[in-house]
Amino acid sequence: MGSRFPSHQLSNGLYVSGRPEQPKEKTPSMSSVAMPYTGGDIKKSGELGKMFDIPMDSSRSRKSGPISNAPTRTGSFGGTSSHSGQLNSVNRTSVSSGGVSGSASMKKTNSGPLNKHGEPIKKSSGPQGGGNAVSRQNSGPLPPVLPTTGLITSGPITSGPLNSSGAPRKTSGPLESIGSMKLHNASVVNNQAVTHLSQDDEYSFRRSFPKPILWSIILLFVMGFIAGGFILGAVRNPILLVVVVVLFAAVATVFTWNTCWGRRAVTSYIASFPDAELRTAKDGQFVKVSGVVTCGNVPLESSFQKVPRCVYTSTSLYEYRGWDSKAANPTHRRFTWGLRALERHVVDFYISDFQSGLRALVKTGYGARVTPYVDESVVVEINPSNGDVSSDFVRWLGARNLSSDDRVMRLKEGYIKEGSTVSVMGVVQRNENVLMIVPPPEPFSTGCQWSKCILPASLEGIVLRCEDTSKIDVIPV
Repeated sequence: MGSRFPSHQLSNGLYVSGRPEQPKEKTPSMSSVAMPYTGGDIKKSGELGKMFDIPMDSSRSRKSGPISNAPTRTGSFGGTSSHSGQLNSVNRTSVSSGGVSGSASMKKTNSGPLNKHGEPIKKSSGPQGGGNAVSRQNSGPLPPVLPTTGLITSGPITSGPLNSSGAPRKTSGPLESIGSMKLHNASVVNNQAVTHLSQDDEYSFRRSFPKPILWSIILLFVMGFIAGGFILGAVRNPILLVVVVVLFAAVATVFTWNTCWGRRAVTSYIASFPDAELRTAKDGQFVKVSGVVTCGNVPLESSFQKVPRCVYTSTSLYEYRGWDSKAANPTHRRFTWGLRALERHVVDFYISDFQSGLRALVKTGYGARVTPYVDESVVVEINPSNGDVSSDFVRWLGARNLSSDDRVMRLKEGYIKEGSTVSVMGVVQRNENVLMIVPPPEPFSTGCQWSKCILPASLEGIVLRCEDTSKIDVIPV
């Protein structure tokens, strides 16, 4: 029986209108098989083990469902660890556990996110159970590492305290005191953390006055005297010569005044310089800071009196030269005191600002440029007419290969010990969370003090000013 509409018979015997549907190609379906827990062992990893031609363990190949005796990975915590994430490494690292008996090395799986060094992040979350085995699960991102706080140890910006081999060691964090270590004379000389100062580091008007200006003034006066003498001899007119003599006397008086009172004028300038607050000081600003001293990791000891925990020590031996006595140094003039021996050292230290309470590291060690203005006191007076000589002083001279030779001598000593109040002038330098005071790159000028007839003085490096030197009883000998 015919029909205008096409029809076809289904598999169950019914007739339906329409053409039969064309059979469609079936897409291949992928079946997943549960993989057993391998504990990081490639031999038990199925297809992955075949890639490396490793013999498989037939007893554990392709079994679905939970595994009753899953291998455990014993780490440094002595427990099992379950890690989530994709497999990121085929080569496994063999780690040894010192507190677990049994096998000497174990396999360790690395999975999950990596840190900036390429190492897996180990973050333990949730409470850890007790017992012999501790279960640990890694989850969540690692919180950002907080910056280390505290002050760095002593040394230049690119160096730090010394290690056992004598090389600089970079350290950070709070300063760790090494105790009241006494540095002997030889160790102080050979320690690169100690700055050794000489007499040239003291203030001197002759050295601070610009040499080109000095020689120009001398040349002008020589020409003035020659011209004044020529006019006086030619026309019998002494006016020019008198003017030159008066000017020369005035200049000589100013120079003599500055030579005698220049140091006192500089200390007055330092005292009148306004104190700065470290909290608001800008990087690179020249400031003056007053506060209490704290020792760094290399405390000093005074040479003669053995005062411990100092940041600055100065011991100087002077001799008086009479008409027929020996000179203490090549420039020693008669009937004056001359310097025979000088020991002056300074190291890095901390200062706590009175204004803000902040603590800053003062970089005066490791050969830094320092100009000290520390008061010294006379501790020993040696006079041959008195007869006996102090045994301590004789021992001090013998340790330095110095002899008395019936000379009139005077020993002065000054120091800055821990807890003293000092004033420091230098440049502020901020390095992340570390606050330092470093020497300025150029000498600092005090300017003219017209009311006191004081010419400008140059202050080089870090300026130290201390008036807290203890009043010491003079020991006449």
